[in-house]
Amino acid sequence: MGKHIRFDWAMKRLLRQKSNFGILEGFLSELLLQDIKILEILDSETNKLREDDKFNRVDILVKSTKDELMLVEVQNNREHDYFHRMNYGQAKLTTEHINEGDKSDKIKKVFSINIVYFELGQGDDYIYKGKTEFTGIHKNDKLQLSNKQKEEYQNIKEVSDIFATYYIIKVNNFDGIAKNTLDEWIYFLKNSEIKKDFKAKGLSEAKEKMRTDNLEGDDKYNYDAYIKEQRIRTSEIDTAIFDAKNEVEEKLLPIIQKKDSELQKKDNELQKKDSEIQQKENEFDNLILNMKKKGYSNKEIAEITGKKIKEIEGL
Repeated sequence: MGKHIRFDWAMKRLLRQKSNFGILEGFLSELLLQDIKILEILDSETNKLREDDKFNRVDILVKSTKDELMLVEVQNNREHDYFHRMNYGQAKLTTEHINEGDKSDKIKKVFSINIVYFELGQGDDYIYKGKTEFTGIHKNDKLQLSNKQKEEYQNIKEVSDIFATYYIIKVNNFDGIAKNTLDEWIYFLKNSEIKKDFKAKGLSEAKEKMRTDNLEGDDKYNYDAYIKEQRIRTSEIDTAIFDAKNEVEEKLLPIIQKKDSELQKKDNELQKKDSEIQQKENEFDNLILNMKKKGYSNKEIAEITGKKIKEIEGL
């Protein structure tokens, strides 16, 4: 067990308390490159407070003082349709958090922040950002806000600021070397450990409040049970993959062996034919040499054997 509480479990309890908002504010500030202040934590239908639930994900929905929505989700196990669920999640937030009759410009900006502990898609980086931009098909120019729009919506600088922004943190791709303050957070997400020299926003507070030895009573019991459940689940997945691999190998092995045997048989037959052809060529060459010894001219030998004169001369 790490020195500090796992971030996903902290999202279930500690980070929802107003006194601990600074921890999550620090993480969001480092990721979004702006000072984030949390106004309130909103309910999210996908989150379960029960410690014995079987969900392999946990999320927390934040409303900032700028009236922006930030959905932070941790996903532990593989989901092939995860990209689709990201899209659904932000769309649901967009429609749920606008009152009927409000103008479209009242739609809240949504940040979808996804912390995943499995291989999602194909990509070697550990932090990906996605946003909506419109590019001209013919002139390849980026569609910008008009002067009137800039005047009316002064907080919006780019068209993409209106649409949802996605972040995907592929924790397992992180190499463990913290090169900046955001990397310090990724290091913590991967190792549940905060080094002494880390200076990222929120980590100094997390260093004290998220220590495992601070847990007592039910919290300690529930946390230990949660960690045990995650280890069991990981072991079950690893075992299932191992068993499936062995099963496939067992089924494929006889087929592979049969194919190898057939290929080896064909190879032996080809080698035998090559040897026979070479032997006949040698015999034919010896015949030509004997004809030369008996005084036949190259032209006569060519007429008898069908060989070209240059080939005969080369013997």
